[in-house]
Amino acid sequence: MSGFKQWRSDRPFWGGLLLALGGAQILLTMKASLKVILHVGMQGVAGYLLPSVMLLLGLLILFNPSQRLFYSIVGVMASLATWATSNMGGFFVGLLLGTVGSVLTFGWLPDQEPRVSRRRRRRERAASATAAGDTPPGTGPDAAPDSPLGTARAEAPAT
Repeated sequence: MSGFKQWRSDRPFWGGLLLALGGAQILLTMKASLKVILHVGMQGVAGYLLPSVMLLLGLLILFNPSQRLFYSIVGVMASLATWATSNMGGFFVGLLLGTVGSVLTFGWLPDQEPRVSRRRRRRERAASATAAGDTPPGTGPDAAPDSPLGTARAEAPAT
């Protein structure tokens, strides 16, 4: 495995990247000069402060993933707070990027094996059953065709 791929797999890469991109996008949509922001007061400062916090949290998630839960909770709160302080969260784009990135980070688990698809598990089960001499489940003479509602078999009514 290459160095970057290994580094990326050891941390919530996409969550941190999306959170940082959301903060950067909101910062880029802010067009007012610093004089106007200072004149407006605390509301104007919050318009720059919250996206800066989002950008910082995204970078912290990438470079210090051990504290990812705290960073993701603060990140989702900052993302949602930009709705009121920064042009409706950067015209929804930055708000959505930040929220999705924070949620991805919160749900990321370290040292987790990649999931195996259901189709692959069935193939492996069938291969191990045929190697053992058994017939795989659902392939014998009494097997019913799959229906869209599941694998229920139609049985004849008892008379």
